[in-house]
Amino acid sequence: MTTHDERARGRCLCGAVTYGVRGELRPVVNCHCARCRRFTGHHMAATAAAVADIEVVDADGDLTWFAVPGAAYGFCRACGSSLFWRSEEAPEQWSVCAGTLEPPTHLSTVEAWWVSEASDYAERPDLPERATE
Repeated sequence: MTTHDERARGRCLCGAVTYGVRGELRPVVNCHCARCRRFTGHHMAATAAAVADIEVVDADGDLTWFAVPGAAYGFCRACGSSLFWRSEEAPEQWSVCAGTLEPPTHLSTVEAWWVSEASDYAERPDLPERATE
């Protein structure tokens, strides 16, 4: 699926749903609203792109949308990965779960939304970090 004009690629955990983005990606925002927390299991770290610039490859029809008033959340039916979010107010763009993008993304986190709905553990103290190696 990779093309020369592709800006980014991403996929779900199992690889049943892959996607490419040809156009610009918005900087990442962290949304702490209750819906996003429940959809992702934490806050949603998301970028966004024009729907016309997103090409989804889903041979088995595993991309599934769960609708709520005013919005819908897209996930992989096979593995459960959170992939997309769309709003009825802005149907021309989808939010893309930033963690599903292949690095390097060349994106940065610039804002936090709905922090009044953040869970009580959301404030990150200075914690020890663990490397994978």
